Amino acid sequence: MCAFWDVPTTVIPAVREMGAGGEEEIDLELGPGDDGAGAAAPQFNPDTHVALMEQHGMKPNPRKKKKVVKKWRDEWAETYKWAYVAVHEGTPRIFCSVCKEYGRKHRRNPYGNEGSRNMQMSALEEHNNSLLHKEALRLQMASKDKGLGLIDLRPVFIKAILQRDPHELEFIQAVQEVVHSLEPVLSKMPQFVHVLERLLEPERVIIFRVPWVDDKGEAHVNRGFRVQFNQALGPYKGGLRFHPSVNLSIMKFLAFEQTLKNSLSSLNLGGAKGGSDFDPKGKSENEIVRFCQSFMEELYRHIGPNQAPDTPLGDIGVGPREIGYLFGQHRRLTSQYEGMLGIKGVQWGPSNLRPEATGYGVVFYAKEVLADLYKDLKGLRCVVSGAGKVAMYVLEKLITFGAVPVTISDSRGYLLDDEGFDYGKLALLRDIKVHNKSLREYTKIYPRAKYNHDGKPWSVKCDVAFPCATQNELKHADAMALVNAGCQLVIEGANMPCTVEAIEVFRKSKIVFGPGKAANAGGVAIQGLEMLQSTNLVQWNSEDVDIKLQEIMKDIYQKSLKAANDFGIVKGSPEVLVHGANIASFLQVAQAMLEQGCV
Repeated sequence: MCAFWDVPTTVIPAVREMGAGGEEEIDLELGPGDDGAGAAAPQFNPDTHVALMEQHGMKPNPRKKKKVVKKWRDEWAETYKWAYVAVHEGTPRIFCSVCKEYGRKHRRNPYGNEGSRNMQMSALEEHNNSLLHKEALRLQMASKDKGLGLIDLRPVFIKAILQRDPHELEFIQAVQEVVHSLEPVLSKMPQFVHVLERLLEPERVIIFRVPWVDDKGEAHVNRGFRVQFNQALGPYKGGLRFHPSVNLSIMKFLAFEQTLKNSLSSLNLGGAKGGSDFDPKGKSENEIVRFCQSFMEELYRHIGPNQAPDTPLGDIGVGPREIGYLFGQHRRLTSQYEGMLGIKGVQWGPSNLRPEATGYGVVFYAKEVLADLYKDLKGLRCVVSGAGKVAMYVLEKLITFGAVPVTISDSRGYLLDDEGFDYGKLALLRDIKVHNKSLREYTKIYPRAKYNHDGKPWSVKCDVAFPCATQNELKHADAMALVNAGCQLVIEGANMPCTVEAIEVFRKSKIVFGPGKAANAGGVAIQGLEMLQSTNLVQWNSEDVDIKLQEIMKDIYQKSLKAANDFGIVKGSPEVLVHGANIASFLQVAQAMLEQGCV
């Protein structure tokens, strides 16, 4: 007789352990290696085994398909140059050579354990294909090429981005651009490496609930933010944004940009940004009043002379009306009259041209860029996106300089008038937007114009483009369309309206690119003029402010060129203005942080 009963003692438990999942996964961390060690498994016939179980009254498990997982081999790391094998806490792990973390750290293991080596490898491969890892790898290679030790750039980027804020995409994008520009700076000034790491972490992030009641008596809750990013140069100053897209990533990116923008403008001001995911569109006047009052009931605890010195300003969705309601509630709660709380009416204290300053500054900056190219705005065909305050005043100043702006856009599409806008047409556009109507209404008065629903203006033939709507509005395909349309210059009017891929297209196509932190710094510059007027108890007229604003924008342009030249970036490079603005603004903040110590 064959000793058949010796077999079920080892095989039956194995069959039952397959369980109800229908598959058996071999955990290769715990399984045998490739050296053939261990006894060979007994030969087993499943059909004979099932029949034998039925004879003894045992109910067999249904036949299930077995999943076989390939065994890990260390040689795979040769295929993936970014991976290596090392022992961690007594167990071999697969590590990312850039991040120095093993697979489980990059992706949560759904099985709740350390995971097989194949699962770790899958996590690493997914991570390797991400844009974050590719940028970190690029920094690593650049560090080697320029003779920098890996300790200089890589840990700053990894700690601030890959590990700490992996899901804050807008903030990551803003930091990537700056870190890229600072490579030559950190190679010459290694003392700023750890300053950069501190700069990338906000000093204070405030998140709070904003409850409010609509006209029907129904309660709603929104989320409020105030990111006080850095005050090394002076008190916090930055806008408030009410828009459904608002989240922590966008607030941090805007506050980071505001910090550098204030620095570039040579103002003794720090950077901050705030807002809420509340949408003012479609709300009644009373609903907006109630929301603004509820928002300020929490925000006032964190701003003002008795708290962190912080002056909120307007931004998307926050105009003179909303600022007035916020100011009134702040005054009621604190019994203090803060005339610099971003109020836009001249009778409340601020300077002339505050509403116009950002848009005018964008055009002044473009004028300086073109002058270095031996060109003038007069007669140039310009496309503009957006229909807010910045876009409208860009149109106005372009018309003043004799340019031919032909487009404007909103969230529903864009308007094209091939004959160009003039002051009369601009007045009509403003009236349309004041009454929250569609730009299509323009075509009823000017039938030769065209309204393109769900379209973007970047395929329209032009010489200069002004993206003035919102972040990341101009993508890779849009940049290609601009190249094909003959565009020679792109000036950002909004905060980071161009994606990384779009900027790369401009670079390869030799299109000159002016970054938002420099080009739209006019709004910041006007605040410095207000401070001078308040100190000297004077009120300059619009003509004087316009001249001073033009001088400030020229100074910002020249400062960017000088910073780029000081670190070996030639003037003819398409990215010279981007790198120059980042370097000049960073050095101003970093020097102040270095002198103030590790605080």
